[in-house]
Amino acid sequence: TKTNPKLATGSLAARGVACVVTGQPFDTIKVKMQTFPTMYQGFFDCSVKTYQQEGMHGLYQGTTPALLANVAENAVLFACYGFCQQLVRQLFGLGNVQELSDLHSAIAGSFSSVFSSMVLCPTELVKCRMQALHEMKVTGQTALSSSTWTVVKAIFRSEGPLGFFQGLTSTWLREVPGYFFFFGGYEVSRSFFLQAGQSKEELGALPVTVSGGIGGAAFWLAVYPIDSVKSRIQVLSMAGRQDGFLLSFLHILRTEGFMPLYCGLMPTVIRALPSNGALFLAYELTQKKLTSLAERTT
Repeated sequence: TKTNPKLATGSLAARGVACVVTGQPFDTIKVKMQTFPTMYQGFFDCSVKTYQQEGMHGLYQGTTPALLANVAENAVLFACYGFCQQLVRQLFGLGNVQELSDLHSAIAGSFSSVFSSMVLCPTELVKCRMQALHEMKVTGQTALSSSTWTVVKAIFRSEGPLGFFQGLTSTWLREVPGYFFFFGGYEVSRSFFLQAGQSKEELGALPVTVSGGIGGAAFWLAVYPIDSVKSRIQVLSMAGRQDGFLLSFLHILRTEGFMPLYCGLMPTVIRALPSNGALFLAYELTQKKLTSLAERTT
């Protein structure tokens, strides 16, 4: 079925705003713990100290670029998902999209993330730098004020337009395999809820929401160490040029071991369950509504 991009994007954007507003404190704690793993003893410790030192504003640092990142990424991701499903269908010689297996859908999701990463990287760079700005100041690595425009100007002035794509390789390394598990986990979970003779399009809101949450959790469980390296590169590059993904990854393993790469995983998975459940529910409801409207006009 063909999707009306404006209506689909509008629905996803509304859900995206709700997800960011409710989940931003969890994401902020995640970035702080990933970038400065020895500064905090865990999720609760980081949350309390952030509130004591910066107030609620500190927990919601980077909300503006986070909103832009969420809306832009999901708009491109789901817009390209339908196209990539058709591409995978042709590659495997299938008659229509309904014949795609869960594996095929996972592959289509990976293809989609190549495009969404291009709009995600610049906004996520600004978001991550704002979220860890307090820690960068405490360690004497920056003196920037905590405004979105200040951070944007600093990137443009010191690194030029290409500076906004700092960490793009790491973003691709996270997104491409991550969205394989994201869409794969979602489709496998939906298959699990199916009863005899039932199609996935007939599933109710609860199975779709649960499946979306499982897809989101699968994403982060699969690629979290990669995201940790990406966060460090994007934040610490405020103080000077950082090595690429591979050298940064090997340096962390040599100097700190593997476990620091999982700092902040718990709040991330907690946030992923409801936010991605809501995201997929919005997507499926929009698809059904548009399909119904299309059938009525033909």
